[in-house]
Amino acid sequence: MERASEIEVGLEILLHDLITHKQYVEFLVGRDGEFDLLAASAIRRAVNQYGCGNTSLILVLPYMKAEYRDNEQSYLDYYDEVEICADSSEVHYKSAIQVRNRCMVDRSDLVVCCIQHKSGGAYKTVLYAKKQGKQVRNLADCQL
Repeated sequence: MERASEIEVGLEILLHDLITHKQYVEFLVGRDGEFDLLAASAIRRAVNQYGCGNTSLILVLPYMKAEYRDNEQSYLDYYDEVEICADSSEVHYKSAIQVRNRCMVDRSDLVVCCIQHKSGGAYKTVLYAKKQGKQVRNLADCQL
């Protein structure tokens, strides 16, 4: 990921604002790309640092994955909840991540992403989010 440290700083600022100013924040994350892992780690650190007790970190899987099934306890030790998206678990695996992403957008008030190219699944998800009238924060656009 280009500019990873800048993006991480932008994410930390955003997380501080959300955690300290919102009554409750439910963070929905995937685990299918570099930004997903960076975001989950930053969320976990921010929650520990600000300790407001007003958050939940939820991993949303597109379908039952062997890695999760074989390591369920370690996932549950890290995430507050692990969900398997019902809609995406019923479609062909090649479209499951996009279906899961749309379900996550539908549940969200704010979509945080790191889109550096106008192509791919994450870009399509952001276009969907904007069409749904969701607020989108692209950390790749941040100038720190």
